[in-house]
Amino acid sequence: MGSVRAMASARLACLSYAKAVGSTKTLAWSGCSVCCRRNLCSSSSRLQNCMPAWVVDQYGTNGVLRFTDEITVPAINLASEVMIKVCAASLNPLDISMRGGYGAKLLKLRKDPLSVMMENDSEFPLILGRDVSGVVVDCGSGVTHFAPGDEVWAAIPPWKQGSLAEFVTLTEYEVSHKPKLLSHTEAASIPYVAATALSALVNAGGLCRDNCSKKRVLITGGSGGVGTFSIQLLKAWGAHVTVTCSQNAEGLVRGLGADEVVDYTAGDAAAQLETMEKFDVILDNVGGDTEQWALGLLKPWSGAKYVTLVTPFLLNTDSMGLLDGAIRSGFTLHNKALQNVISSGVFYRWGFYAPDGPALDEISKLVDAGKILPVVEAQFPFTQVPQAFQKLEQGHARGKTVVRVAEEDEGLGQAEESVEDSYREAAEPEQVKETPNPN
Repeated sequence: MGSVRAMASARLACLSYAKAVGSTKTLAWSGCSVCCRRNLCSSSSRLQNCMPAWVVDQYGTNGVLRFTDEITVPAINLASEVMIKVCAASLNPLDISMRGGYGAKLLKLRKDPLSVMMENDSEFPLILGRDVSGVVVDCGSGVTHFAPGDEVWAAIPPWKQGSLAEFVTLTEYEVSHKPKLLSHTEAASIPYVAATALSALVNAGGLCRDNCSKKRVLITGGSGGVGTFSIQLLKAWGAHVTVTCSQNAEGLVRGLGADEVVDYTAGDAAAQLETMEKFDVILDNVGGDTEQWALGLLKPWSGAKYVTLVTPFLLNTDSMGLLDGAIRSGFTLHNKALQNVISSGVFYRWGFYAPDGPALDEISKLVDAGKILPVVEAQFPFTQVPQAFQKLEQGHARGKTVVRVAEEDEGLGQAEESVEDSYREAAEPEQVKETPNPN
């Protein structure tokens, strides 16, 4: 009974928050927290055969997206892996870039080191989608933290097949238990931006829960996925947060806790920021010429850090090759870092996504404590993945775009039974192998 009251309170809090910020985003809430559906493979051995997915067979624009129900279900090949039935996924700007071939050379090498010695299209068909919320249906023999039926969420590394499919397979170290108070649709909006923000703010920015109380942090481009998450995380840690965004996103970022907001459409944002006290950390989500004026906003000779998520690393490896691109990127980073340290004692760093399941455990606690809310701007059914990409490509995001891979409209008992049935089928491979193929 207590859990029901807690869920009701959380739902009311989300609705009150949405009304308070007055934005166009949607805080999605679905009544059922476990979802399953029958896929398009009719065989009783569906876990071993095929699954529906959206794939790309070549790099390009939205027209390369293709739906198929003939993708082989990803097998568990390592003792540490878990198979997840995808309930919801969300899109990130990286998905648009990867659809066009961004980072293809390096990601292909990371996926298959032997590919550097051969010219082939082994990365195709490629499944996009870096966020997943779903249900564990099978586990490797060495998995200790999860069991079939567990509701989980994860950020999928770019070198692995993504979540725009019915199943994904990840190691247990990349997976975390989903927050109890979120639906799968809500939960899918958080993992990738959380992992990216944590890597940037903690690993590169040196921030943590214990040292943020007196820190001043500037976030450029604060209304997108990483920005809206970072605002909430930093406020939960006690930092003072300033955000740049357009005027129509001000209600959103203030509702998430931003202390000061600068409208970059109302004039010279740099001039407005220069009137403020200098910052300890800047998280740059915009790139371009931002660093030319933003670096001067940091406190000199005090260990202040500028962290940008817009780096030329993958672009360099794409255009110049793996070795030359890596060398060029290394020189660029080294020169900028050295120049800023010598001139003003400011540390210049690049931020990158890093998979971290245990870190998501901490985020899950903050979510269930009401410290972090999901910000879902738009959601689409699985049949409308191209439309979801089109929405994301419009830019000016106010949170995340989510794809409902499996509709959350089944009863809890039915869903749990379906998960158990799926797992039972997966656990009996010998019987399946003995079944004659009707074709």
